[in-house]
Amino acid sequence: MTLLPLRKNALALAAVCLTSLMFGLEISSVPAVLATLESVLHADFREIQWIMNAYTLACTTVLMATGALADRFGRKRVYVASIVTFAVTSLICGLAQSAPVLIVSRFLQGMGGGAMLICQVAVLSHQFQAGRERSNAFGAWGIIFGIGLGFGPIVGGLIVAVANWQWVFLVHTLLSIVALGLAFAGVQESRDPHAQQLDLPGIVTLSAACFGLVYFITQGPDLGLDSRAALGIAAATAVSFVAFVFVEKRSPRPMFDFSVFRIRPFSGAMSGSMGMNFSYWPFMIYLPIYFQGALGYTSVNAGLSLLAYTLPTLVVPPLAERLAFRFGARRVIPLGLFTIGVGFMLMKFGAGGAHPSWLTMLPGCLSCGIGLGLTNTPVTNTATGSVSPNRAGMASGIDMSARLISLAINIAVMGFILVEGVLSHLARALAGWSADLPLRRLAEQVAAGSIAPPGQSSAELAAVDPHGAIVHAALAHGFGLVMLYGMVGAWMLALCSAAAFGPGARRVREQAELGECVRHPSP
Repeated sequence: MTLLPLRKNALALAAVCLTSLMFGLEISSVPAVLATLESVLHADFREIQWIMNAYTLACTTVLMATGALADRFGRKRVYVASIVTFAVTSLICGLAQSAPVLIVSRFLQGMGGGAMLICQVAVLSHQFQAGRERSNAFGAWGIIFGIGLGFGPIVGGLIVAVANWQWVFLVHTLLSIVALGLAFAGVQESRDPHAQQLDLPGIVTLSAACFGLVYFITQGPDLGLDSRAALGIAAATAVSFVAFVFVEKRSPRPMFDFSVFRIRPFSGAMSGSMGMNFSYWPFMIYLPIYFQGALGYTSVNAGLSLLAYTLPTLVVPPLAERLAFRFGARRVIPLGLFTIGVGFMLMKFGAGGAHPSWLTMLPGCLSCGIGLGLTNTPVTNTATGSVSPNRAGMASGIDMSARLISLAINIAVMGFILVEGVLSHLARALAGWSADLPLRRLAEQVAAGSIAPPGQSSAELAAVDPHGAIVHAALAHGFGLVMLYGMVGAWMLALCSAAAFGPGARRVREQAELGECVRHPSP
């Protein structure tokens, strides 16, 4: 390889790493400032959930479309457009003055972020196709992504402490300018000559199904889970999902090609994608609430405490790539999910002790971070490496869709479990509660970290719970149930991943066949 292609590859890798840093920061820095947003923007618990879920749902709506557009019109062109979109929408988020405006802005930002993320994987898959070179590139991508995730909480906390929350979003506008220069200089244009047309029916039906399910989980308790409105939403969600499967199976060249799930490595990797988002990623949203609400930490101290949860993702990915290269992804990915489950178990024990603190949470947080680091980059590399390079856009689209759909759903599910856990404890402890503020509303405020709820109920609550012991215990009880859910989810998906990869002998045979397919892709 001559010097010029080497230089271009280095610049392309720098662009991909910088945009992955931005995406990682956007995921982990925003949860650290949710308590501030609740206070400054007067956001309630549901609005806090939607500030995060608007982003993830928007990412999901554009992933499959981005994969198709990038394959058809050029991955560099779409990548540059996604960076510009992310920069502009980050500026809009920083200028938002109310929770509803921020939610809408986050949705727009999520569209840019989702497109940017899918293009990162497609660019890496095209420009780094050799085995070790590809592994090193994905390893670097994982490290930088880990830096964004690892330092995001403390970055968010420090920004709030020294400036204001707006700069959590505005900083991405500045970083995007640098990323654009690197992308123009280093990313090679590539496309799939056989790329399919934009599948609007598939995009609409999948988006409707995801939004309907999340809306049902978050709004169902207020509507009444057995009410006509809630049942109607559930029915529409089910119909949308069935319609999505139908249109994708009928399409001659679907964006969501179900046939790739016959490839065992791909199916095993998809179980790993969903496993991370049944446990690690959605809990990232709620862990700052625990540190600030249950333990009484400031935003900066909460951010520092979160480093134990996120920093292992910085150092473990290179080790994960080496382990996957030596022992195979079929062992490393289930091991990573199992380690995440162990972490949730340890956190549950640490939170349930007599004197919980960051120190009692430390072993569980470290275990979760190590498990995520073992799982993340092998999942992405396996998913895109199990298909021919000219289908990298489609494969990475399915991978990221699985991640973000399961993330959006589980942000809502964990929030539901947290509120219901808090509510059940309050119902037992405050059997005579008769204030104007309904008990469910009180539970939502406690789940959001508002230990001292405002309004007329404060005096009555102070009379029955003068030291806040009841609401603190309720919050701890709710978080214990959430941690239990994360543990079970991670272990169940670890089993699914191991089963999908299949026996070792068959895996070796399929790996050899896939290697031939990658070296000699069909036209």
